[in-house]
Amino acid sequence: MAALYAEERSISRMTVRARQWAMDFGSIFKKITDLTYPVTSMFTGASFNNSISAVFQDKQIEDLWTPYFNITTDITASSMRVHTDGSLWRYVRASMSLSGYLPPLCDPKDGHLLMDGGYINNLPADTARSMGAKLVIAVDVGSQDETDLTNYGDSLSGWWLLWKRLNPLGEKVKVLNMAEIQTRLAYVCSVRQLELVKDSEYCEYLRPPIDRYGTLDFGKFDEIADVGYQHGKTVFDVWCRSGVRETILKDQHQEEFHKSRSTNVTCPNASFTDLAEIVSRIEPVKSTIADEESEYQTDYDEDGVLSDFDLSNHSEEEEDTVDTDEEHEIRTRQHRALAHSRHHTNAKSKLNNGP
Repeated sequence: MAALYAEERSISRMTVRARQWAMDFGSIFKKITDLTYPVTSMFTGASFNNSISAVFQDKQIEDLWTPYFNITTDITASSMRVHTDGSLWRYVRASMSLSGYLPPLCDPKDGHLLMDGGYINNLPADTARSMGAKLVIAVDVGSQDETDLTNYGDSLSGWWLLWKRLNPLGEKVKVLNMAEIQTRLAYVCSVRQLELVKDSEYCEYLRPPIDRYGTLDFGKFDEIADVGYQHGKTVFDVWCRSGVRETILKDQHQEEFHKSRSTNVTCPNASFTDLAEIVSRIEPVKSTIADEESEYQTDYDEDGVLSDFDLSNHSEEEEDTVDTDEEHEIRTRQHRALAHSRHHTNAKSKLNNGP
């Protein structure tokens, strides 16, 4: 969803494309045809790759109109990877590669195996902060783990569990199976990181009411999208009343103001007189010792600069008769511009040095 948002300028077109992909990927027929002998994963990943590449095609991350990054888990180097360039569909695919369902994706840059970044950081608000964001609106759409589990003591018999599940009159027990235990172990670091994000001052944490939906419920796209929209409206109304919205806009305006103040505009087609004006704006270095007589002599020399140039031009005209009127006019303008720039530079120097 983040990649579509970063690529599209129209929210309606983004929604249509996301819905089309979700419905296409939720097809039972495509899932069955993609099944394989489960050595590494239950699915080959070919069907998923085709659906993702059809959406993003050859788009590169650095070509998106909104700055975008995603997170993957590098199981080759046992580290977190932050992707800000490269093939968009490949790194989106890698960031959605759940263990057991899809095989790891081989990074074309270094051949490392990449998996879902949620195993390390499922809500990378801290990464967005490190990339320059002053305030991060973090929307947590991860699944919630069941915490109301049965206390079965120091040992557990699988036969006892089987009997409990088959007996319609028996008390239901909540015990994790092997796959659920492995999943929870994989997300331990992510859960710890999530708690740090919740307590951070730079983050506005949001949790839509989506606990009843599963991770692979792509076919319920419209229902889930409506839940998120209604929750977003409610949160935004609360922000407007509590002043959070004004704080966000204030920070944004301050950022734009500082950017405009620090922007230097240059003209590649500047003329000689423009160059002289630019030079005249350069702050001169303050001298440590000011000599009154030398300052007086400097002022006297400045007053005669233009006349000196005129005399020089007059002598050059007498000596060199081959110069045309046009060449003479160009040289006169250059001398006057240079004299004007020197006059401004020395005037500012006197102001900076004081009386």
